Amino acid sequence: RFCAICLGSMKPGHGHALFTAECSHVFHFHCIASNVKHGNQVCPVCRSKWKEIPFQGPAAEVAHGRSRINPLDWPRDDGWMTLVRRLPPPRPRLDSGRQFNAVFHAPEPTAYNDDEPLDSSLSELLIRDHLENIESIAKTVEMNTFVELPAVPATDCRESFSVLIHLKAPASNSRQSQQNQGSAFQSHRDRAPVDLVTVLDVSGSMAGTKIALLKRAMGFVIQNLGPSDRLSVVAFSSTARRLFHLRRMSDSGRQQAMQAVNALVSSGGTNIAEGLRKGAKVLEDRREKNPVCSIVLLSDGQDTYSVSAGANQNRQMQTFDYQTLLPFSIRRNAQQGQAQIPVHTFGFGTDHDAASMHSISETSGGTFSFIEAESVIQDAFAQCIGGLLSVVVQELQVWFECASPGVSINSVHAGSYTSRVSDHGQRGLVDVGDLYAEEERDFLVDVRIPASSMSILSHPEVVVLKVGCVYKDPVLQELVNVDMDGVVIQRPGNVSPQQNVVCVEVDRQKNRLKAAEAMAEARALAEQGDLAGAVALLGNQRWALSQSVAAQAGDGLSLALDAELKEMQERMASRQVYESSGRAYVLSGLSSHSWQRATARGDSTDGASVVYGYQTPSMVDMLMRSQTLSAASSQQNRPSRPQIKQSRSFTGPLLPR
Repeated sequence: RFCAICLGSMKPGHGHALFTAECSHVFHFHCIASNVKHGNQVCPVCRSKWKEIPFQGPAAEVAHGRSRINPLDWPRDDGWMTLVRRLPPPRPRLDSGRQFNAVFHAPEPTAYNDDEPLDSSLSELLIRDHLENIESIAKTVEMNTFVELPAVPATDCRESFSVLIHLKAPASNSRQSQQNQGSAFQSHRDRAPVDLVTVLDVSGSMAGTKIALLKRAMGFVIQNLGPSDRLSVVAFSSTARRLFHLRRMSDSGRQQAMQAVNALVSSGGTNIAEGLRKGAKVLEDRREKNPVCSIVLLSDGQDTYSVSAGANQNRQMQTFDYQTLLPFSIRRNAQQGQAQIPVHTFGFGTDHDAASMHSISETSGGTFSFIEAESVIQDAFAQCIGGLLSVVVQELQVWFECASPGVSINSVHAGSYTSRVSDHGQRGLVDVGDLYAEEERDFLVDVRIPASSMSILSHPEVVVLKVGCVYKDPVLQELVNVDMDGVVIQRPGNVSPQQNVVCVEVDRQKNRLKAAEAMAEARALAEQGDLAGAVALLGNQRWALSQSVAAQAGDGLSLALDAELKEMQERMASRQVYESSGRAYVLSGLSSHSWQRATARGDSTDGASVVYGYQTPSMVDMLMRSQTLSAASSQQNRPSRPQIKQSRSFTGPLLPR
């Protein structure tokens, strides 16, 4: 059995007192005592109201009508563990018009430079293990290129010709160990450690099941962080407070983190901006830094302090600069193209401000996930954490330059990644940033190919582009350079039918980009009130998609894009449907496509959806762990909950042409 609060094992005689509630659910005594000490009198599992609750207090309280609980393996004179037999009726409050959260009362330091120091011994072990495995595992980014057509007649000039650059990050050492040992065990010593700050909404709208499921999801996150990882939690309602400093997730660190999270109670308004400010300050003020850092933000409502006033002033225009919610220090640097602190946002339920959450994630370089059903919050967190705990590439830059006279770069299609074309179209660059283990990226480069003189017929091969990349190894903190052979096309006098076949890989990515453009345009129409126009636009894109070379060849990604566009049409069927779920669904899809990174979407999704086509093996492993744990701890007679489904592979083996 597992404790539903800390997710730890519950076995009699293992040094942990157990508490069996009236509803028959069992918990670790210290977990449930911490959970109820602020007045929460309902079961975290079935939500039934208790008449008897566990209580931890000093021994002096035993004399006031409370009797002790003495587990067999605890001292009989331990007066710290008691049980409240009768709950007195609540006293009327003089300030009943206001709500307070106990965690916001104590004073906070002005500077958050009290982070727990990194463990140098663990860092040395990490580097040693990394060096031992670097020879046996492909530790460099894999690069392949594809051209739209294998040959262009020598006398033809192509003003627009597509070259696809495909990247795949190396596998983590833990994945290699699993394959070699046949074990699902993942060591925390073979990956870059993380500094993580979770910024959690505990406003009044989170009361009841929502905050209970949030605590459970946070318990899963805490249990899956390693001793080198550090965590801090910021809770916000009308104001915000850091619950504890950035501390390592050792055994004691996990226990203290769980106690702080379980003590949360919901009340007050929603001040997202203040929560983000304090979350950013935790990472800005830290004295030491782990190689990877990120903020996870969850909210189920709208910022009632920073957005409402501005929105009311611009009610006719219905516009608001959501970037003002994001501290300037963690906004993505447009010049450098790198996000210093990515914020991964989670919109919880149907009442959250999807536009605000999407804008925050987009500006910082994070992703936006839409959690439509409350029960999948843990799975959504698991997918995100699975990626953050597998970063193998940092500060990745992809470069390319023209290699033949007359060839020039027109543009680069890189989604939300910063790209630049310089030197009069002779050089280009894409700032990619971090990659998770085995994560893939695709960028289309549009080039101009001039007509060639007939003398080229004696040498029909032409190198169009030279391509390479440079990145930082997050463990060794060393730069790695990867160069590949030039991108070659044939320039014969006459092109044979076999040489005039469109590359499916290139066409597939064109479909993805066109579908994403259609989603953005449809969303703009929907915001203007033209839902019929938005649905028609998506329908036209579905038809165009069906006529593409990739779709005609049965390409899985193209078919999944069609299913995704169809789902968006259905969520734009009426203004009510669009406001409740359509907007968030579209924005989470745009976030996923623009960054080519998996996001959670809705309550459950067809396993063939492209949304989950960006999942990495590490994400899938963590997702399976979450779902297995939930299944093991749930009651057999309870209905099964919706799940975020695992991805299918769409691309198949990619072979250079």
